[in-house]
Amino acid sequence: MLKKNKIENKNKGRNFLYPKKPSGKLYAYRKWISHILFLFLFSCPFLRLNGEQLVLLNFIERKFVFFGLIFTPQDFYLFALAMLIFIMFIVCFTVVLGRLWCGWACPQTIFMEMVFRRIEYWIEGDANKQRKLDASEWNAEKIFKKGIKHLIFLIISFAIANIFLAYMIGSNVLIKIITEPITGHVSGFIAIWLFTLIFYGVFAYVREVVCTVICPYGRLQGVLLDNQSLVVAYDYTRGEPRGQLQKNETETKNGDCVDCNLCVQVCPTGIDIRQGTQLECVNCTACIDSCNEVMLKIDKPKNLIGFFNQDFIKERKPYKVGLKSYGYAAVLFAVLIVFSSLIYKREDIQTTVLRASGTLYQSRGNNKTSNLYNAELINKTNKNLKFYFRSKDTDDEIDFIQRTDILPKEGSTHLTFFLVRKNSSLKKYKTNAVFEIVVNGEVLSTATTSFFAQPAAE
Repeated sequence: MLKKNKIENKNKGRNFLYPKKPSGKLYAYRKWISHILFLFLFSCPFLRLNGEQLVLLNFIERKFVFFGLIFTPQDFYLFALAMLIFIMFIVCFTVVLGRLWCGWACPQTIFMEMVFRRIEYWIEGDANKQRKLDASEWNAEKIFKKGIKHLIFLIISFAIANIFLAYMIGSNVLIKIITEPITGHVSGFIAIWLFTLIFYGVFAYVREVVCTVICPYGRLQGVLLDNQSLVVAYDYTRGEPRGQLQKNETETKNGDCVDCNLCVQVCPTGIDIRQGTQLECVNCTACIDSCNEVMLKIDKPKNLIGFFNQDFIKERKPYKVGLKSYGYAAVLFAVLIVFSSLIYKREDIQTTVLRASGTLYQSRGNNKTSNLYNAELINKTNKNLKFYFRSKDTDDEIDFIQRTDILPKEGSTHLTFFLVRKNSSLKKYKTNAVFEIVVNGEVLSTATTSFFAQPAAE
């Protein structure tokens, strides 16, 4: 009875799900949220801020962009910290609101339920019609419906693959691959179709297996959830014992659940929410909508299935955020402060100055001493910068051996020079030397190293 929305494909050994088409207030909210997320997802690679697309995750060139802020390979620790913050946010979110992320914001669920599943309903009909169509012999109607459906699936998968690559390699490169001859972009063309087939396989065949088997997030629920976490749950103290509703019955010992099984029929992962919290539950809230419709028809209070914590179901305790949630939130807040301070201190130009290895100080005439240095300047912006390299001490002199005054965008340059100091200013064998990189009259970066010399005799 609990598997009514499944049918076994004997040829492929796979139990396919046929969830009933959902409807209701929460489903309408999910559609609006999915529209906003789709708009964000499909627009980010093509919208630009400070000359860069809004979001870029180019792992090949190790370049990451988030809303105009560029992270170079030298900033990888910041990117790693940002990913850690994202994971901590998901953990904190799960402790408070369960697996709500999966049902309302995860790209896998949104594409599956709000795009591919709705196309399936449109072409093949609701769950019963789909089941009958799959069980029937191959005829003109079945070939036509299946052909149209999978053709549309393939086209949408092609679009998703292009958007995915736009995030990975940049929208400009993607447009070149699409518009220029294939012979010049064979690897890019192969990548587009490879990801197209992967996405097509995921949404046409693998489907909910991604959530129930492949994705490790569901298994984390057992560790993260506690009795105070809000999850989609069945209020068994009110619903049990279950029983069919009888006409002209004045008194009944049954609970509010009439055992209609609609909550099972609409579930996209094929579980019975009345059996308790399960890792397959993605908190899509389809069961809440279907149960509320039944409760309204039989004149019972809504939310027999709803957002509850275990303390409320068992003991009717009012909801409150637990200490574990505050602990996770405190850690997340602390890491956010650290990340924000690192972003604030981050320089557009990273400068490294080192004394030339294997060299000693050089004694020059006129009571002067010099040290030989190598400097590397890395430009973290997307603009060519004309810079001026100087010592912070105005009495110092710089004698360049290798010099340039243009720092290429997202590139680097090297300088080789002597720093010359007057012996009269040297009080110790080892002193600090501070260098500044000036762009348009503003100091964008500084670097500190050591200067060695025989101190002047007093």
